[in-house]
Amino acid sequence: MDADMFEAAQRAREYFHELTVLPGAWTVIRLDGRGFSRFTEQRFDKPFDARFSDLMVTTAETVLTELGGRYAYTESDEISVLFDPSFDLFGRGVEKLVSISAGIATAAFTHAVGEPAHFDSRLWVGVGVPDVVDYFSWRQADAARCALNGWCYWTLRKAGQSRQQATAALEHASTADKNELLFRHDINFNDLPTWQRRGIGLWWETYQRPGHDPIRQIEVTATRRRITIDRDLPMKAAYRDLIQSRCGNTNPVPAEPS
Repeated sequence: MDADMFEAAQRAREYFHELTVLPGAWTVIRLDGRGFSRFTEQRFDKPFDARFSDLMVTTAETVLTELGGRYAYTESDEISVLFDPSFDLFGRGVEKLVSISAGIATAAFTHAVGEPAHFDSRLWVGVGVPDVVDYFSWRQADAARCALNGWCYWTLRKAGQSRQQATAALEHASTADKNELLFRHDINFNDLPTWQRRGIGLWWETYQRPGHDPIRQIEVTATRRRITIDRDLPMKAAYRDLIQSRCGNTNPVPAEPS
């Protein structure tokens, strides 16, 4: 067989190589730690450990920087990075976006923690800013749910219950039941650190940096960019407003579903 024909035949079997994100779409890359429940249980305090949170922030900052995202959000062992409709990274190729983002996160976290860890990656696509606002509101609601469950589970475990007992105790418990459980152990969920209950946001900001022009011998001001890390995010409508502002959109966005 002709060499060119042989190569073309093999490339044709890369069935998903041409799959791309639709033009004009808002895109989120969501990364999740693979097997992190066991990984964190063996190495970090439960239900939350500031050291682990710092590792996730470092990883999110690296992905945000390397891929040129607009906003990043991390809670628990996941990271979401937002890209606006104008992005054309890797020609918007799905395979590249998924594989390279997972690789960057894996490398960044592994380097920071000092031992192997792994991330997987997936894509979310929205048609407009309201979709983006809904997405990040959804992930923050998940952060609150996971935080409440985690605090209840590990409170029961530390009180002497087994995995099976703690899981069974929470299986049909309502949010009110879980808050009452914590209250009986002298824990007020609303008084816990904000980053545990609402996650952490990262975005770019511009700032003015004074300097000196050695050629003209004058003082100058240069505009630079840096990443802001917010561990005290608002919630509900205020958080939706924040996400809307990160999208550069000033039109009203509908409130989240009740």
